Amino acid sequence: MSSNSSLSSLSGKVALVTGGSRGIGAAVAQRLAAEGAQVALTYEAGAEQARETVARIGKNGGRAWAVRVDLTDAASIRAAVDGAVAEFGRLDIVVNNAGVGTNGPLEEVELAEVDRVLTVNVRGAYLVAQAAAGQLAEGGRIINVGSCVAERVPFPGMTLYATSKAAVSGLTKGLARELGARGITVNQVAPGPIDTDMNPAHGEGAEAQAALTALGRYGTPAEVAHTVAHLATDGARYVTGASFAVDGAI
Repeated sequence: MSSNSSLSSLSGKVALVTGGSRGIGAAVAQRLAAEGAQVALTYEAGAEQARETVARIGKNGGRAWAVRVDLTDAASIRAAVDGAVAEFGRLDIVVNNAGVGTNGPLEEVELAEVDRVLTVNVRGAYLVAQAAAGQLAEGGRIINVGSCVAERVPFPGMTLYATSKAAVSGLTKGLARELGARGITVNQVAPGPIDTDMNPAHGEGAEAQAALTALGRYGTPAEVAHTVAHLATDGARYVTGASFAVDGAI
């Protein structure tokens, strides 16, 4: 299977995409499959959406497999990584996409929500990388999905989410150093306002977010997926520890 893009083929590669049932994750899974990769995707609650994404990839000539993962549970994460290797025989690409977000005044965010966001967005991403590191083939790829708010917080009430995504930036740089000797690159893609279920382009506050960008619009999951796919190819083999903004210059 081949795509019409100028990207190098990912034929023979196996990718694991967390949170791959919808939004940016689904777009990434489909794009990597279109480039020739076999794709394992994780989901937490969206079983039907995960099945639809797998079916869509299959209809287009690719091969995908979905597995439910609880990102607060280290054993569940490791089982998913091991399951992907068992299903496809190897692992070459990991996209740490799954995450949760919350907005609210600092004084009103409850401890349970602090724990949930940091556990999923930071601890979960760390544990996925830890579990995958021993399975990744020489010259593998880890691509973390961060956020523009790690550097530029446009509105009050985003402190917790910004904190979690800033940690992803540190994770990216640390992993790049840890795994570089094996030719494994680790990079981050930092989206701005992207039209997804979590932050729809016509939802509350969307007009203000779009107005902050130089382009005056929301991005699409496919636009984020394009950058992720490039970082997974041989053309990006000398790029590591870097962050790529896909945010319309917010």
